[in-house]
Amino acid sequence: MITAAQMRAARALLGIDQRQLAELSGVSLPTIQRMEASGGNVRGVVDTLTKVVEAFNRAGVELISDNMISREGGRGVRLMQPKTSTGGPD
Repeated sequence: MITAAQMRAARALLGIDQRQLAELSGVSLPTIQRMEASGGNVRGVVDTLTKVVEAFNRAGVELISDNMISREGGRGVRLMQPKTSTGGPD
């Protein structure tokens, strides 16, 4: 649903800190800190994850999953997958 890196990047786009995200989402600061400290996909209670995603949406940040097309357009950032080597010469 959301990765820790997406959370940090979304906060950076909005120019907010973890405390402000906690207030916007109605989730406790320690929960936000735990979510962002996790590796890869954030795990947790679905209701909590939904609150965070909805807070980002209300603030104007669309979280884009792998192979998903942006629905709204606008500016944004997407992390590209590293290109794999084909084993041939460069």
